[in-house]
Amino acid sequence: MQAGKKPTERKPTGTDWERVKREAAQDALVPFDPVNEPYDPNDSAAATAYWNDAIIKRGRGRPAVAVKRPTLNMRVDAEVLEAFKATGPGWQTRINALLRDAIKHGAVKA
Repeated sequence: MQAGKKPTERKPTGTDWERVKREAAQDALVPFDPVNEPYDPNDSAAATAYWNDAIIKRGRGRPAVAVKRPTLNMRVDAEVLEAFKATGPGWQTRINALLRDAIKHGAVKA
């Protein structure tokens, strides 16, 4: 370890690792409901086929959208930004909705 660096502390995950190790050693089957689950997780060929098919159909990453929104870099007052961020996740979408509404009601000429 380098001088001046503290050892990394791991946060508890809440996972019972002893149980995980015990069950792995027993080679226990994973419960499977064929009505509600897409494949049997105990069948490695079925799991591989399912995920390969999913990647081919959809691809990796975020799904493509029909009309891509342009990225915007703009300056606003700090209190305006903080007020929107304080409303929680989705604050950027809410700003977009307000701007769209302003255009719709004639506050801004498109």
